[in-house]
Amino acid sequence: MSQTIETAPLTSKDFKSSVEPRWCPGCGDYSIYAQTLKVMPKLGVPKEKIVWVAGIGCSSRFPYYMNTYGFHGIHGRAAAIATGIKLSNPDLSVWMATGDGDSLSIGGNHFIHLFRRNIDINVILFNNRIYGLTKGQYSPTSERGKVTKSSPAGSIEHPFNPISLALAAGATFAARSIDRNPKHLESIIERAAAHKGSSFVEVLQNCNIFNDGAFADLTDKEKKEDNTVFLEDNKPLIYGKNKDKLLKYSCKNFESVDLDENDPQVKDPVFNSKEYDPSLAFALSRLTNDPELPTPLGVFRDVDLPLYETALLKQIDDSIERKGKGNLQELLASG
Repeated sequence: MSQTIETAPLTSKDFKSSVEPRWCPGCGDYSIYAQTLKVMPKLGVPKEKIVWVAGIGCSSRFPYYMNTYGFHGIHGRAAAIATGIKLSNPDLSVWMATGDGDSLSIGGNHFIHLFRRNIDINVILFNNRIYGLTKGQYSPTSERGKVTKSSPAGSIEHPFNPISLALAAGATFAARSIDRNPKHLESIIERAAAHKGSSFVEVLQNCNIFNDGAFADLTDKEKKEDNTVFLEDNKPLIYGKNKDKLLKYSCKNFESVDLDENDPQVKDPVFNSKEYDPSLAFALSRLTNDPELPTPLGVFRDVDLPLYETALLKQIDDSIERKGKGNLQELLASG
C-alpha cells in the first residue's frame, strides 16, 4: 500500500545556505539577494532542481549563499557553463548571477549568444558601473569621463547599455530594476522566472565603497520620481512627482511634455512589452543617454519564441529515429 508523504511548502529560509553573505556593509547586493530569496519559493520548483551559476565578481558569490546546486566558474564564462547545464538537463531551473564586468567585458561573447539562441536561463546582471571586487577600476558600463584607478585622466570609452545590448542580441525578455526599490525588484525577478526563454534582468546597484551614488538621481527621495518612468503594459508613460509629465514618442524620438488629461493620445497605450518588434523597447533603453529624460524601469520586452533546447532535443531524437542509437566504441574504432 503506497503512502503519500506531504511536505511543507518551501519558504525563503529554505533557500538560504549556511554560508553567511559577505558583501561590504550597505552594498546593494544584499537587496538583490533578499528579493531573490522571496521569489525562489514561488517557483514551485524543488531546491535540487535549481542551479545557480556565476563567474567572477562580487555578484558571483551568489551560488555560495543559495541552498541549491551551484557552480562558480571563471571570469566571463558563466553563460557558457549555464548553457551546458541547461542543455544537458533541460528540466533544471538555471539561474545566472553576474556583473557588468563579468558579462560585458571578457564574457561579452557568451552573453550575446545566450540571448541569440533563446535558452531558458534566467540572468541577473548587477550593474554598479565599476569593478568592485578588484577595488575600483572602470568597467564596460562606467560613464565616459569616469575617473578611477585605471582611468586617472577619465575614461574615454563609450559605455555599454546592457538593455540595449540584450535587445540587440534578440533577448525575448529584458527588464531593469534598482536595488533601492525592493518591491519592484521582486516583481521583476518573479516575472523573469515565469518567462519561457532567456530572461535578462539588469539591476542598477550601488557600490557604496568604490562608486557610491552612481544612481543617486534615481534613488534620492526628492529627485527619483522626476528621473524615472515605470513601464506598464498598455499604459501611457506618465511620470513625475505629481504624475504630471508624459513621455511621448514621435519621429523616432522621445520628448517630455506636460500631461494634458484632455489629450486623446494619453488614453491610448503607447507601450506594450508583448510587441514582437523591439524597436520601441530599444528606443526606451537608450533614454539613459539623455539627462533631460527619465530612466525607464520595468519590463522592456516579454515575447515567446521557440526554445533552443527544445529544437536541439528534437534534432537528437530525429537522428536516433533515423539512424538508431549508435555506439561510441564502434564509432571510435571505425577508422
